Amino acid sequence: MECAAKGRGTACAGPAMRRCARCEAVSYCSIAHQIAHWSHHKQECERLEKQMKNVDVLNEFPFTFSQEATYQICEKHETRCSFLAKRHLHRVGMWMHECHCGASCATFDQLNKGWDLSSYFCPCSGPESPIAEELHSWEDYYKWRCIPLDSPVALLLHWPLTVYHAFQLVGIKILNPGMSDKLCIHYLGPEKELLQLAVFGELQALFPGVCIHVELVGPAIPPHSEQGWREDKYFSVCLLQ
Repeated sequence: MECAAKGRGTACAGPAMRRCARCEAVSYCSIAHQIAHWSHHKQECERLEKQMKNVDVLNEFPFTFSQEATYQICEKHETRCSFLAKRHLHRVGMWMHECHCGASCATFDQLNKGWDLSSYFCPCSGPESPIAEELHSWEDYYKWRCIPLDSPVALLLHWPLTVYHAFQLVGIKILNPGMSDKLCIHYLGPEKELLQLAVFGELQALFPGVCIHVELVGPAIPPHSEQGWREDKYFSVCLLQ
């Protein structure tokens, strides 16, 4: 776990071994960084405390790697690097930004538009069948896409699945016959998503028959990036500063 105050002033003094005593959700490298970060952290400390009381809910995720990717990493029995290395994904393609050492050397120009996984473990082709009903969980999604529960693709797919879930929260029925055949998504403030753009292609499967246009807007977008990163009849991604 990184120091929550990293990059906000002075350099970190070492590993983030000092946790907030109240929420236990964030860590710091020193008491100086903890004090400096309090003005920001106090706004979310209570919320994080409530969430941490329900941390056992993580065990309800259907993935076979849930404990390995969460609790074991937090308790330093495992690292993000070792988790990825076991799956031959360390510092590879879209997975580059999933650990600190990979993120430090990743650039927009190095973007790999593939999953770097066997087709058995990822949604690298269209679904075998259209969505028969709304998806309400990761288990529903994995079952629909015929992906085994030991596949780590959920670590990247939370971007498009969050968009899908947002539609559910506002009461828009994806399967509603009266829904427009065009969908424009304005995605503000992307950062590491810019190195994982290919995952947004899954929106085509989640919104079948809909022309999807995604505009990612924010200061992290390189000044000379391609304005239209991907474009075809049903799906396009546009990068705007």
